[in-house]
Amino acid sequence: MKLHILGICGTFMGGVAALARELGHQVSGSDANVYPPMSNQLQALGIALTQGYAPEHIPADADAIVVGNALSRGNPSVEAVLDAGRAYTSGAQWLAENVLPGRRTLAVAGTHGKTTTSSLLAYILDRAGRDPGFLIGGVPENFGVSARIGGAGAPPSSGPAGHLPTEGEGIKLRPLAATHSVRHEFVVEADEYDTAFFDKRSKFVHYRPWLAILNNLEYDHADIFPDVAAIQRQFHHLLRIVPGNGRLIVNADDDNLAQVLAMGCWTTVETFGERADADWRARLDAADGSEFTVLHRGQAVATARWSLLGRHNVMNALAAIAAAHAVGVPVADAVAALTGFRSVKRRLEVIGRARDITVYDDFAHHPTAIATTLAGLRANVGSARIVVAMEPRSNSMRLGAHAAQLAPSLAAADAVVFLHRPGLPWDAGAVIDALHGRARTAPDTDALLAELRTLAQPGDHVVFMSNGGFDGAPQRFFDSL
Repeated sequence: MKLHILGICGTFMGGVAALARELGHQVSGSDANVYPPMSNQLQALGIALTQGYAPEHIPADADAIVVGNALSRGNPSVEAVLDAGRAYTSGAQWLAENVLPGRRTLAVAGTHGKTTTSSLLAYILDRAGRDPGFLIGGVPENFGVSARIGGAGAPPSSGPAGHLPTEGEGIKLRPLAATHSVRHEFVVEADEYDTAFFDKRSKFVHYRPWLAILNNLEYDHADIFPDVAAIQRQFHHLLRIVPGNGRLIVNADDDNLAQVLAMGCWTTVETFGERADADWRARLDAADGSEFTVLHRGQAVATARWSLLGRHNVMNALAAIAAAHAVGVPVADAVAALTGFRSVKRRLEVIGRARDITVYDDFAHHPTAIATTLAGLRANVGSARIVVAMEPRSNSMRLGAHAAQLAPSLAAADAVVFLHRPGLPWDAGAVIDALHGRARTAPDTDALLAELRTLAQPGDHVVFMSNGGFDGAPQRFFDSL
């Protein structure tokens, strides 16, 4: 089959393209913005990319058009597809119909941490010999690709869940119900954003997972959700399709998720977090989160040492360990795998160090993620200066939905430079004032880089934060050093 994907350079749609290519389909695609890391992945797979949404970019002989959720009515390609009566579908629907059948789907949902937790879970399963498939909204460095079909994996030794831990491993077991026969696990980053211009349900309702991780829930996506309650309703739609003999792995510290569960829950729940009654907890043995002890129902079961930083990443690891345990991976094996985990592109990724200045690229889209990332870095670097270059690019950021929380989220930074493009619809002045002389703005990327070259000093840690391409600013700044 010949597919053309509209919005192909989005992290999700790029993963769909990679899966379609692996299945033997001919794939091409177009996007308004073509930038790494997804453009690099697609080009390496031999997928032809075109910049822009001109209708003539869609091959006349394409059997189907897969439409990303970034495209709306009025888009030239969308209008051409509709006018011609051509076959089209969404990325989530294509995945549900062409990849997930016959596989046991493990979905990772939440406002924050989806990409890292999905990558952790896929890596733990891979190290356990399960050969999982996955579709992740980023590029895990351990795999080098954002998506793969995966293989049949080892045949289960104790029902479909495979090897189950024994009491001798120091864990009180909650028996798993028998499940239908499956080929292997498929880990999917399960986004609550809507599916397409013609399907306004959250993408994750298409996946019908056997297990779902609910990492956290905060207000986000101000362009489509009026309030937290609207997002909670979508999460409850996800709960409704997880089978009774499946599993929910839920953050015990999140009151918004507790309210979702209170709407109705028909599936066994395991919790993780800092609450004393959480099933899975962690004791930080290093302040920056690089070493911690895993506790299961109050009993220490294993100690982890790894390269990631921050309490938030420790929570991501707990969720992945709990999910892997639910499908039969011994806790000791899951924790041991963390040592080799290499995170995800653009999650506090070190671009390099020059002139004693360390440069990072981080995918930042929400004040909570900004705060936790910087807190982890601060715990690691001590009193060294942290300089942040920020592009407020997400729809919620640009609409000003997070303006009140933005300055507090940057408390750990010693200096901040905002990219304040002329089209930014909210006044950044209040945020600048709230940072008490530690922040300034730049009207374009060139001006921002010039400010950073003036600010940066030997010993500094310079963090670029954006959920977009940022005009290649992190690499350009490092190259200038």
